[in-house]
Amino acid sequence: MDGGQALMRSLEHEGVEVVFGLPGGAILPAYDPLLDSPLRHILVRHEQGAGHMAEGYAHATGKPGVAMVTSGPGATNIVTPLCNAFMDSVPIVVITGQVPYPAIGTDAFQECDITGISAAITKHNFLVVDAGDIPQTIHDAFHIATTGRPGPVLVDIPKDIIDSKNPRSQMTWEDPQPHILPGYSPTIKGDPELVSQAVELIGKSRQPVIYSGGGILKSRAAEELLTFAELTQIPVVTTLMNRGGFPDDHPLCLGMPGMHGNYTAVTAMQEADLLIALGSRFDDRVTGKVSGFAPGAKIIHVDIDPAEIGKVRQADVGIQGDCRHVIAAFTQALKEEGEEPRRRDAWLNTVKRWQEKYPLVYDTSPDGPLKPQFVVEKLRDNTPDDTIVCAGVGQHQMWASQYWKFNYPYTWVNSGGLGTMGFAVPAAIGAKVGRPDRMVWAIDGDGCFQMTAQELVTATTERIPIKIAILNNAYLGMVRQWQEMFYEERYSEVYLSPDLPNYSQWAESMGCVAMRIDTPEEVEPAIIKANEVDDLPVVLDFRVDAQEKVFPMVPAGASNDEIVVSPLQQ
Repeated sequence: MDGGQALMRSLEHEGVEVVFGLPGGAILPAYDPLLDSPLRHILVRHEQGAGHMAEGYAHATGKPGVAMVTSGPGATNIVTPLCNAFMDSVPIVVITGQVPYPAIGTDAFQECDITGISAAITKHNFLVVDAGDIPQTIHDAFHIATTGRPGPVLVDIPKDIIDSKNPRSQMTWEDPQPHILPGYSPTIKGDPELVSQAVELIGKSRQPVIYSGGGILKSRAAEELLTFAELTQIPVVTTLMNRGGFPDDHPLCLGMPGMHGNYTAVTAMQEADLLIALGSRFDDRVTGKVSGFAPGAKIIHVDIDPAEIGKVRQADVGIQGDCRHVIAAFTQALKEEGEEPRRRDAWLNTVKRWQEKYPLVYDTSPDGPLKPQFVVEKLRDNTPDDTIVCAGVGQHQMWASQYWKFNYPYTWVNSGGLGTMGFAVPAAIGAKVGRPDRMVWAIDGDGCFQMTAQELVTATTERIPIKIAILNNAYLGMVRQWQEMFYEERYSEVYLSPDLPNYSQWAESMGCVAMRIDTPEEVEPAIIKANEVDDLPVVLDFRVDAQEKVFPMVPAGASNDEIVVSPLQQ
């Protein structure tokens, strides 16, 4: 067979069902055998969309997402999703076309050194130089992307080795062999001695907090986390990347910590005498000023990536390992001690008082403008409990994380580490493709929506019935909030016209059902109507209060002790 046929067969061999992509010159030979493959291909309108769709698919399913694009601008357009997936540990495999091998280095048409460009933002990348290497390379790429700390892997393939008309593409298929990857051997099970040390610290603690991060979801450890928390009666914070990894309605759940976390989650971490960090990386959005973060707490840090342990905060016990296995080891060790789980009633009562004193609040005066928090609450209350929620980046992302109730894992899809505006629409498409049985809503801002809205053409064409709620405040809302609070209300380049574009007409022109909502009374009927549409995308343009800000907030560079609550609570 030729290299192009081998590529399709390799993807099928890895269990791939869908590929998001856009053809072009260098990758064109791979698109011909695609016609004869059972793989579903979804034609995007921009390569960035292909990458984010692959991410959304991976978030929702746990399986690696796959994107395929051409060389040059096709490859550079998918750099942002690669970096996004790298920051958030999302398993995707991106296949890029490349100019013919003899032309590499000659500045040929649409040539770019994408392996060089992406070296710092991929878990690994490959440049295939022989057609016979394709099966093994693809096999290794999927293994690397999905094991250890997941992440993006790029495979760059020169045109001549997949072109059936070129002798260099002719090869004999050989099934891929077991992986021979020197230096790559992720540690899964934690060191038993370190597990014992951690359990000893847990037993001595009086005010512990479980600091659970995205590694919980990546390691499929939600059930183990729940068992461990209930056994130890330790409250749990769920970072932005672990919303849904521990049920919000559980009495031990404190919700999201960090810059826009709730007061109780932030303060509990500050007052803790022990932080049990599980699959979390002490991100600056969570810690605030590092020197002032949880000053009295000892640290147990569990992570599959040894580079994370001690990177920001020195651990008293640092355990390299998969969260699911290590948490199970903690639970087993505690049970073997033969003691009843320690009740931490005084600590839990303190936490409960904070929750009662500082709940999430916003102005609910009936005659005021439409509030974005109200919209999120109505969306939450009028959709199935297992609805998948996708978000862009900005104020709407924080309100979605704050006001939605996530009681199921893999129902929250967002861009955390990179903070990529425009993520929501394509990610929602990918999530819906992966989970067609689930309702998928994207909560987006007007600024984010304008960056990738063209992918709704993809959704309409492919009959992918996602639903989009635009919290339209006519501003780059989070930037405006910072300028108001920290730049003396000097609003520089943040205003977006509320009516240009006309979002409803734009959505309708892309084949969507669209509605504009201006008042609180219109919100619930519009959502109910949107939920009844099951064959086309729906876009709801909610005209929300431009003055509304996200609270609580820890100012950049400040200690978490300086958390600013809502003016309604001051």
